[in-house]
Amino acid sequence: MKAVVLVGGEGTRLRPLTRTIPKPLLPIAGQAFLERQLTWLARHDIDEVVLSLGYLPDAFVVQFPEGEFEGVRIGYAVEPYPLGTAGAIRFAARSAGIDERFVVCNGDVLTTLDVSALVRFHAQHGAEATIHLTRVDDPSAFGVVPTYDDGEVKAFVEKPSPGTAPTNWINAGTYVLEASVLDRIPDDLTVSIERETFPRMLEERGHLFASGTDDYWLDIGTPQKYLEAHTDTLRGAIGLPPLRGAHEIAPGIWVESEFELADDVTVSAPTLLGAETVVASGARVENATISTGSVVGIDAIVTGAVLLPGARIERGATVDRSIIGPGALVGEGAGVFDCSIVGAGAEVASGTTINGERVELSAATG
Repeated sequence: MKAVVLVGGEGTRLRPLTRTIPKPLLPIAGQAFLERQLTWLARHDIDEVVLSLGYLPDAFVVQFPEGEFEGVRIGYAVEPYPLGTAGAIRFAARSAGIDERFVVCNGDVLTTLDVSALVRFHAQHGAEATIHLTRVDDPSAFGVVPTYDDGEVKAFVEKPSPGTAPTNWINAGTYVLEASVLDRIPDDLTVSIERETFPRMLEERGHLFASGTDDYWLDIGTPQKYLEAHTDTLRGAIGLPPLRGAHEIAPGIWVESEFELADDVTVSAPTLLGAETVVASGARVENATISTGSVVGIDAIVTGAVLLPGARIERGATVDRSIIGPGALVGEGAGVFDCSIVGAGAEVASGTTINGERVELSAATG
């Protein structure tokens, strides 16, 4: 079965990380998110994926130079200009010659959804389109999808005011579509499948269904959620081990390669220590991903944080609930707090404290 994966967005909420790395290629616990997504799809008999590309398309070709990952063939469809979700689906599907039932998913949703079960539901109900739903506590920031008892969609309610939503079930961004849906999408126009195509199908009495599940589901598109994805992965929410080849040296503490920690180093679960990382004397690491080649200096503290490859935290510095980009530096005694992001190669000067800020290389180097 084939799938279209929408990976063309700019990932603006995760800047400056996404200045140079497309959001779907950002690592989650040491592995590119899109690789995790392809593994998930492969478990459900998806053997060919078309990536709908727009932003930094060459990065995906570099990531998958053989056009394949774990038995899944990978094709590329580069939008000539932003086409919206429906336009992107149509463009990618037509480019790949898709003329039968297929799956669509967003390139920023980490989930354990049973796609095979969703496809069966779709077939059993004779649906033209089926939407996966997930339940959230506060649906006011999402597209809400009430259904009849058999799963047929009643309506679409976009971002209802708090307390007014007819249900807590929201559009979770994975769809099963018949090829006929492509004919409902205008050619070469910017069209949203959530706000235009699906509501129009409802008006025209298309066979539109939805299925809600309580599978794990997380949109990784904000700093808070990106950090949460690491924590959840390390805790086993999407399967263990969190990284292929890693092993536990203590409950919830995963390492990629063998090394010994000094007696005065504190490492608390859940944590992943990547290959060739250094955790120096007196350091404390808790609930963190320390990626390949990163350094946590003497007496430094890293909690609830992600260090991407080659990041360096110098003596006495603190990083809490923040993301330090590839090759970035947090200087001696500095503090990085409250979902700050330090971009690739950027620097937080010694003794500086930042809270909820974005630090870019250009700003750091002047």
